[in-house]
Amino acid sequence: MTAIPLPEVVAIGETMALVAPVLAEPLETADEFRVDTAGAEANVAAHLAALGRNAAWAGRVGDDALGRRVVRHLHDRGVDTRWVETDDEAPTGVYFKDPGNGVRYYRAGSAASRMAPSFLDSLPIDTARIVHVSGITPALSASCDALVDALVARVEAPSALLSFDVNHRSALWPAGVAAGRLRDLAARADLVFVGLDEAEGLWGTSTPEAVRALLPEPALLVVKDGAIGATEYRGGAEPGRAHVPAMSVEVVEAVGAGDAFAAGYLASFLSGGDPSDRLAAGHARAVTVLGDTADFPRAETTTRSTR
Repeated sequence: MTAIPLPEVVAIGETMALVAPVLAEPLETADEFRVDTAGAEANVAAHLAALGRNAAWAGRVGDDALGRRVVRHLHDRGVDTRWVETDDEAPTGVYFKDPGNGVRYYRAGSAASRMAPSFLDSLPIDTARIVHVSGITPALSASCDALVDALVARVEAPSALLSFDVNHRSALWPAGVAAGRLRDLAARADLVFVGLDEAEGLWGTSTPEAVRALLPEPALLVVKDGAIGATEYRGGAEPGRAHVPAMSVEVVEAVGAGDAFAAGYLASFLSGGDPSDRLAAGHARAVTVLGDTADFPRAETTTRSTR
């Protein structure tokens, strides 16, 4: 029997059941809905798998129908789910998309919120090329906050690159509470993704240059500016700056596009792409979800599920 290879990317965080209107209609008046799967880190893993990379999602779900559905969806999308834990005392989280009005979370007390530093003990972090986490996880609970600190410390030891998406969610913690913590975590990462709008809300930085001045530590910093484009700053022996304009697309729902961008960028990084290639790949992948209410292209999900 051929051994299953270890993942080159390990993404850690909460994945929830996602309920979204089939059409881009308000939650209050829509009549038809889909139950899908979404979570920042799992989205990144799923997009990476679709792009041909070996990616795992590690997290915890409830011992319930939604948890089993989440794991099955991710497996169907090519994600390695060997390191998913099941909690028989807490439920799988749920969130609803309200097109044009953001999202509504029902995740307090979820199985994922009970993760703690010990969750990392069995994960293949030491053999991964990239470990990806977001600023959502430390907001879930005190134990998840401690898990992120333990993860950062562990990734500092091996040669893996720590990828951190700031991903501030005001519904989980207000900017005044999150700003300092997210700045500190970003400063300890090797690669940071941040939206210019969220950076301004958190830190008052209104330009990509101002974000870089606030965060000089990461070797790679990617500042995304919506329909304008994305800018990469590089440190180290060969410092530099690259900017690639965004692709023109009709936006139906922007939630989830940042995860797709991160996956496109990371896939190009793993393939040895140069800065412009990485940014262009991020834009190209983001476009696949901007025109829908799902966080992952429905056509790709259907194709994988019917193979």
